[in-house]
Amino acid sequence: MNSIIKIESLSKKYKDAEMFSLNDVSLDINEGQIFGLLGPNGAGKTTLISMLCGLIKPTSGHFTINNLDYSHHAAKIKKIIGVVPQEYALYPTLTARENLHYFGSMYGLKGSDLKDKVIETLDLLGLLKFADKRIETFSGGMKRRVNLIAGILHNPKVLFLDEPTVGVDVQSKNAILDYLKVLNQNGTTIIYTSHHLAEAEDFCDTIAILDQGRIYAQGTPSTLIASVEEARNLEEVFISLTGKDFRDAI
Repeated sequence: MNSIIKIESLSKKYKDAEMFSLNDVSLDINEGQIFGLLGPNGAGKTTLISMLCGLIKPTSGHFTINNLDYSHHAAKIKKIIGVVPQEYALYPTLTARENLHYFGSMYGLKGSDLKDKVIETLDLLGLLKFADKRIETFSGGMKRRVNLIAGILHNPKVLFLDEPTVGVDVQSKNAILDYLKVLNQNGTTIIYTSHHLAEAEDFCDTIAILDQGRIYAQGTPSTLIASVEEARNLEEVFISLTGKDFRDAI
């Protein structure tokens, strides 16, 4: 398989921080993978994703996405990635259709292509009949589905997902995951973060477990489970590697 993301010795230390948030991380993520980045609070997941999305600059190290160097081709990279943040990136007083037309236009979509894509994705995720209702009237699961659509209208080659099913009902969760699997089958590489370890075990084909800014383990869910004596699931692997201490932070 070809690597679509190559990360080499990537580190990040924020101004006035005593420790690195990300420390000498190297990863190869292959085209077509559903790659899970898992770790406790403060492990470095958000920092890594933020750098790959071009939101913050590394302190040191290097990465490429689709053979594009971030330091020279940031604008081109942004055109081929999609980002679905944990927080809703939606305008509450606009309708679902208005939100999606706005975000689609930001990706360069327009005219009938944009109109048709919005209708298609709203329909696939069970929201077409609510297309002209304001987002502020939507349930959490409905907002989560619109939030997802906003990040994939332009058919990204790489999709970054931060807790895509947090706080939603079972039906919305299943609809989101089923749709993501179809996207992946159609060629989109997915980078996924979540605290739902059972979901990650089922959804991801490869997982890296981060803690304290470093990668502690990487492999398929079954390989990771087999590597820890008496572990029955990914949650037990996670606890074995990262410990039981609380990770509260202010």
